[in-house]
Formats: sequence, structure tokens, C-alpha cells
Amino acid sequence: MNAPLTLSAEQIKQFESQTGLPYNLSDEQVQSFGAEIEALRGRIMSTLGERDARYIRKVIKAQRWLEIGGRGLLFAGILPPAWLAGTAMLGAAKIIENMEIGHNVMHGQWDWMRDPQIHSSTWEWDTVCPSSDWKHSHNHLHHKWTNVVGMDRDVGYGILRMSEEQKWTPYHLGQPVWNLLLAVFFEWGVALHDLETEKLASGEKTWKESVPFLKGVWKKVKKQTLKDYVLFPLLAGPFFLPVLAGNFTANIIRNLWTYMIIFCGHFPAGVTHFTPKDVENEDKARWYIRQLLGSANIRGGKLMNLMSGNLSFQIEHHLFPGMASNRYAEASIEVEKICQKYGLPYNAHGLGRQFGTTLARVFRLSLPNRRDTVTA
Repeated sequence: MNAPLTLSAEQIKQFESQTGLPYNLSDEQVQSFGAEIEALRGRIMSTLGERDARYIRKVIKAQRWLEIGGRGLLFAGILPPAWLAGTAMLGAAKIIENMEIGHNVMHGQWDWMRDPQIHSSTWEWDTVCPSSDWKHSHNHLHHKWTNVVGMDRDVGYGILRMSEEQKWTPYHLGQPVWNLLLAVFFEWGVALHDLETEKLASGEKTWKESVPFLKGVWKKVKKQTLKDYVLFPLLAGPFFLPVLAGNFTANIIRNLWTYMIIFCGHFPAGVTHFTPKDVENEDKARWYIRQLLGSANIRGGKLMNLMSGNLSFQIEHHLFPGMASNRYAEASIEVEKICQKYGLPYNAHGLGRQFGTTLARVFRLSLPNRRDTVTA
């Protein structure tokens, strides 16, 4: 029989402060929790059908018309109201394509439809990161090793220190600045994620080994750059500069929003990080609990759910990454009830609280851990 679920002293402290309960989950309770979560997944997945297919097709159609309208208004961008409206529409279209469509299609959430146009093997999203690279770093590494420091490279993206388990260096004093740059140019951080800059810096990896990867990224970068910063501005003729500025601004809008949603799902107060030792001999039930403790939801309405790609239900997404995103709201009701039954925390708060505590973490971890300072 597996040993009871084990956490570090700091993780137990977090657990007890969130739930108000002593940490005492037995192995039987852990397995029972896992069974209930698995049963919920099975019930919802077995009911996917035409209603869900209509949803994703409707979203794709709406996104494309939103993009066409935005680009059309930008062609009249010499008029300030048209430029503002066109940029806002194009920014929203890029967010929806990136979050609710691209992210979820490439997770395989809609593969059951057997539609070759809406399939994880064929979809290429509107961002500088090649879909094949993203599916490796995100679908395989991140979702398998969620919040395991040293195994999940999304913990800081190789740029930031987002866990006390990560070693502090003087480099991290500039973390507030690095964080701002990552937010503004987030698609570029995602594109270069698999470059593993920390291994290049330490000598574990050579630049020669990175050449095939960089060639793939460069191919996608050329395509995106030509589309947004050459082709569409040239089509605008005398309005070249307003369209160029609108496309650039729309990409920044998408980057900032995507950064905020993703960071709010992984780093606000109450989210737990793990070490490789914590996941030794981890079974499916313990994997489910790690996904729960390592994720956070953003409470909001239907618009928030759409614009976040339903990552406002980050807990459910980590529990069920292959589930159609429009079903996360339904699943969240049951997941929260199951958590209450077992006295497990369900981290769900408004956007202001989640983002505020995430930024607080960024600033706090730019300095050494308090215990390290005391020791020093």
C-alpha cells in the first residue's frame, strides 16, 4: 500500500492555513478522493456531443469575424476612433484565438470530433511559438509535472524565481523588471521556452545543440512578422503606419492578458509548489491532489471564462486537461463539493486578489528567503 500523502512542513502550513483543518489525509481518503475525481471526469467526457461541437465552431466563427472587423477598421486607422476600435477588436480576436481556441485545440480537447480542421495535430496558432514546441513544453512537461520545481519549467519560465524552493542569486534582484518584460513580450518567452537558457548558461547544453530548435522558431517568427508587420500594413497603402502600430498594440494586449491569466492560475497566494522528492511513487490519486494544490481559479462571469480560454477554471483544466473547455464550469461545481467533503482547499478568488498576490510573490521572491537571510 502507498504511504499517506506527504508534504513538506511549509506545504502543510499552507494547507492548514487555507482549510483551517489539521493535515491528516489518510491513504484511504487520498484514494477515495482520486476515485471521485476520476468518476466525475468519466461522466462528463461520456456526454460530449453535438452541443459541444457547435460551441467550438461558433467560437471560431465569431473570432474570425472579430479579426476581420478589427483589421478592416484599422485600414481606416487615420481616424482615431476607428484605430482604437480596430485595435481593441483585433486584440480581443487574438486573445480568443490564443486562449479559448489554440490552447484548447492543441490540448486535444476537440479531437473526438474527428474534424481535421479543428484537431491538435493540424492546428497552428497565431503566435511566434511553433505549435509542436508548445505541445512538448506545455502538454507533456508542464501538465505532467505541474509546479514541481526543477521538473516543471513553467515555474518561472527560466527567467523568474517563483518558488522558495528555487535557489536565489543576485540576478533575481531585477525580477520586477524581468517580470514586466516577460509580460509585455510573453509570446516570445513562450517561443524560447524550450531553448533552456539556464542550461546554456550553466554549460549543460551547447548552442550547437540548440540550432535545430532555433531554426524552427525562426521559421514561425518570419511567418508571424511578415503577416502582422509587413503584409497587412502594406495592404493599407497610405495607412501603413497606423496599421503597423495597431497590429503591434494588439499583440501586446494579447501578451499582457495571456500572461496575467496564466500567472494567476499558477502563482497566487495559497498555491503550493513541490520538489522532486514530493512526487516519488506518485499514483493517479496523488497526481490529482497535486494538480489541485498547484492551481488556482479566477471567479468571474461568462465573458471572463471565454476571454481566459476557460483557464479561469485552472484547477479543472489541470485535473482534466483533455476535457472540452466549455465543460469546466459544470465540472467546477462538483470539484468544489468534493474538495469540501475531504477538507481540501479550493483556491478560487476574483482577478484582483489573484493577480495582486501573484505580483506580491514576484517582488517577495526577488529577495532571499527569510530563513536564508537569518542564517546568513
